[in-house]
Amino acid sequence: MAAGVEWTAIVLTCRRGGGVAALQRELELRRRRGALGRRPVLVLALEDPWAGVGSGGATLNAVLVAAEHLSARAGCTVVSADALKEARILILHTGREFSFDDCGRAFTCLPAEQPRAAAEALVCNLDSLLGTVTQRLCVGSPPGVWVCSTDMLLSVPSVPGIDWDGFQGVRVIAVPGSQAYARNHGVYLADEQGLVRDIIYKGTETQIQQCAGPDGTVPLVCGVVFFSSSAAEQLLATHVIPPLDACTYMGLDSGAPPIQLSLFFDIVLSMAGGMTEEDFVKGGGDASVRSARSVLWTALRAFPLSMACIPDASYDYLTTAASDHIRSLTLLPSSTSHLRFCKTAHSHVDPLLLEDGSSVTNCLLEGAVRLAAGSVIQHCHLQGPLEIGPGCLLTGLTVDSSPALQGCPLRDVVLQGHHVRLRDLPCRVFTLTGRLDDWQSPAEEATYLNISWAEFFHWTGIRKGDLWDAETPQKDRCLLSARLFPVLHASEALGLEDVLWLLAPAASGERLARWRAAWRMSWQELLPCLDKAAELGARRDLFFLQGQHKVQCVLLGRQDGSLLPLIRSAVHEGYHEALLGTLDEVASTADDAGIAARALACIADVLGCMAHGEGGLRSGPAANREWASAFGRLESGDIAGGVRELAAERLKWMSSPALLVRAARHYEGAEQILIRQAVMSSCQFVTVCPVELPPLGHWVQVACPARLDLSGGWSDTPPITYEHGGAVVDVAVLVDGCRPIGARVRRIAEPELRLASLGGTPWGEAAVELVCRELGHLENYCQPHAPGALLKAAFICTQIVQFPSQKPLRDQLMENFGGGFEVHTWSRLPHGSGLGTSSILAGAVMAALYRAAGKVAGTESLIHAVLHLEQRLTTGGGWQDQVGGLVPGIKIGRSEARLPLRVEVEEILVPEGFARILSDHLLLVYTGKTRLARNLLQDVVRNWYARLPSIVQNADALVNNAEECARALRQGNLPLIGKCLDVYWQQKKCMAPGCEPLAVGRMMDALQPYVYGQCLAGAGGGGFLYVLTKEPQQKETLHQILAKTEGLGNFSIHSIEVDTGGFSMEVVGCDPNSSTHSGEDMAM
Repeated sequence: MAAGVEWTAIVLTCRRGGGVAALQRELELRRRRGALGRRPVLVLALEDPWAGVGSGGATLNAVLVAAEHLSARAGCTVVSADALKEARILILHTGREFSFDDCGRAFTCLPAEQPRAAAEALVCNLDSLLGTVTQRLCVGSPPGVWVCSTDMLLSVPSVPGIDWDGFQGVRVIAVPGSQAYARNHGVYLADEQGLVRDIIYKGTETQIQQCAGPDGTVPLVCGVVFFSSSAAEQLLATHVIPPLDACTYMGLDSGAPPIQLSLFFDIVLSMAGGMTEEDFVKGGGDASVRSARSVLWTALRAFPLSMACIPDASYDYLTTAASDHIRSLTLLPSSTSHLRFCKTAHSHVDPLLLEDGSSVTNCLLEGAVRLAAGSVIQHCHLQGPLEIGPGCLLTGLTVDSSPALQGCPLRDVVLQGHHVRLRDLPCRVFTLTGRLDDWQSPAEEATYLNISWAEFFHWTGIRKGDLWDAETPQKDRCLLSARLFPVLHASEALGLEDVLWLLAPAASGERLARWRAAWRMSWQELLPCLDKAAELGARRDLFFLQGQHKVQCVLLGRQDGSLLPLIRSAVHEGYHEALLGTLDEVASTADDAGIAARALACIADVLGCMAHGEGGLRSGPAANREWASAFGRLESGDIAGGVRELAAERLKWMSSPALLVRAARHYEGAEQILIRQAVMSSCQFVTVCPVELPPLGHWVQVACPARLDLSGGWSDTPPITYEHGGAVVDVAVLVDGCRPIGARVRRIAEPELRLASLGGTPWGEAAVELVCRELGHLENYCQPHAPGALLKAAFICTQIVQFPSQKPLRDQLMENFGGGFEVHTWSRLPHGSGLGTSSILAGAVMAALYRAAGKVAGTESLIHAVLHLEQRLTTGGGWQDQVGGLVPGIKIGRSEARLPLRVEVEEILVPEGFARILSDHLLLVYTGKTRLARNLLQDVVRNWYARLPSIVQNADALVNNAEECARALRQGNLPLIGKCLDVYWQQKKCMAPGCEPLAVGRMMDALQPYVYGQCLAGAGGGGFLYVLTKEPQQKETLHQILAKTEGLGNFSIHSIEVDTGGFSMEVVGCDPNSSTHSGEDMAM
């Protein structure tokens, strides 16, 4: 939930028999979803103590119960008013039943979605009001009690402009409205200081005009009141004074006679400045109400009653007129609303079949279900072909209702399916009314199904005696009391057709007889029997059923919508098993490894959510032997079999948070297998040609520049690069005047592989030496941290060694090369430098190996060969590093959103002499901090597969910034290049939060005045910072600045130079340090 008030307590009141347990569950679900803020102490659904206690009585009872709970939590043994002093309490009244929603106005669903919500859920009027009150109305208010009705749609500007400085007393919130609207509503009469003089309900034209402001609008009562802590304490104190004690559950338990009290016309009105005590007290109905008013006058009169009328706010009371309700759900809300209504919300439907001005919420509409303008469908699962005409409201219909609807003319009708409980018997009842019908007008003056009752009786053969008892007075014979709706039949099951026949009664004698034989109830009789728990449960079932269809559409359609909010809701509400089944089905039946990989990533998210933040970090090892068989199937290409085995193994890991997290890690490991298979499709772009085999013992030596990524990094990372498309601007650079990365290879007589890492220089002592004489020594090539893993993978990927193979290593080497190989590698750059060392080194090794084995690969082939190698190595890198280090100069690499993955590189043609200028303005600063990119990579891939909106938008921005940076380079525009670097750094931090250590932030702040732009190289988190200085040759100046900056640790500054020559490869003699070459030297 967005920033706003943090509530101490939220109390939702309901009428007696209003399904308090179901409402408590709804509140708890919202708390779990984070929709009630970070930590409300008390979340409570509260049943009114009496059936007719009124809004005022419900408020007093809620204040008492909240104070009692908070007092108990504070260790008190009696109700203490001190519990209210610093408390922020929100009381929401659900009020009376609603003709068009069995769960009342509070839980009427709105045609809106909240894409930024952490958990996906239906948006009810209750949620809209919670957002309005919490994030807008209450911001800046002091502690106290807010009371809000839920019988209206309320829109408020994001900054309502309420002045809370020095506030005391009670404040009512008003909304400007027309004088015509006010004739059927309440308005406030206030003075110039905003103090309320009177509350006028359904006043005369003269009375309403007295309330009008300069613009002619009047301040409408909108059902929202704020009591300061002191006022709330005084109100609470009245609960022990008769007859007000009768408003609370304590009065009920003490045997007090019931009393009805209005929040506005009894409690609030007592503080209106224009009231006298005599007029106020006499205004009460019977003696008990007059006595209650007298108590309220004494307790509250001293508090000032002020009004805040909010400009541009809007108020729409949810009436019992079907036309009004349909209009509320099909018209766009006020521009000040925090919600945006949409044609389809949380529904699986063909949008092309819905006319503009229609609305579908929480529905699964399969087949051709056409909906005309001005019609609404909610909570329905229907199967087409169906035609729904204009002016209709359909709710609560299940798929087995579809046959009855087919061919039935629906126009200007309200058709509802209800969950009803008759004592312990649950049943389904259908009601049918007209859009223009009035529920309470006498039949002589009213309509049913939009025609007069007389015409209806003539048309259907139904008689008045079928609907009303003979003793029912004429004035009470109305639609509300008409026993129209079949509930039970002695011998037959009832269905939707048992009310639909009323629309087309021709030749319906049999239907009429069946209708008469059924036990029927009126809407008035049905209301107390409506089963809120069953209705809310059915809505949830349908929500997650259409959610499963959404999962299939998003994954199979390769859509960018995030499924993580739906996953969180499924876990919160116990629908995770159904969701896991759907994801298993998608993963096992998809004909695309990329789709299957994303489905497995979603399963990992489900398991991670089920751990509820416990069980350890999501990232971790994923090589437990129990999962090996499933992994093996995936490796072999049997995705369906692998997914089935994963699902079977998953069942053993569901019993604790720790096991769930470990299972999630293994699903991410399985997903990585499929990513590797997708990326290895790039092998088809690797071409090698035979050349003369160098003499035995002669070294092939390769030296490579480092790379700077100027923009676009992360867009080259699988799966982003082949699902979204990537673009990265790279520069090949010399560091302190030399190419810092290199490798050399020679053939040796012994049939073995000698692997040596020389540390920092080509002539240094070997830091690590390995000798591989058997194929078994290569088995750990796919474990990145194993000694020599990169070199072992290089021998396999260049196919110098066949692995696995029945032929021993010794035999392979002797047959093909007459001996073995010796490899030396080096890098002058520190570990985790961010300059692309490992990928560039892989390219150097593969280039040297190919040449030593009598082959040669072009640069494009080497770029794709390194992609292949890193997938085999399981480091999962992208392509920008090898592009940066193997291709000379300044360039932009691109990949399209498709498989097979192909990288294309374009040289960026800069103005003459600009490479030299760029070199003079670029510096490298070693931060002294290192961080493994792999940890970052796991988080980025996880967030990409979750399609977090920020990540998807950032991927677009990365590519766009890369193209902008390329344009700046072509212009030779240093300030614009610097701007691109700064934008790029913000994009990196969005992609991988936490990649900026505090010391690096201090360093960048110190350098900011002297540079056009700066960015950490690579994935960030440490390594090298590169800066584009405003003045050339600033190495000493920057050193002096950083030396004076505290908390930086061991930094160093290095010069860099654009390398326009590219990597070099030469065949030298047996002594690699000799200056005598044996005939070959080439730059590629």
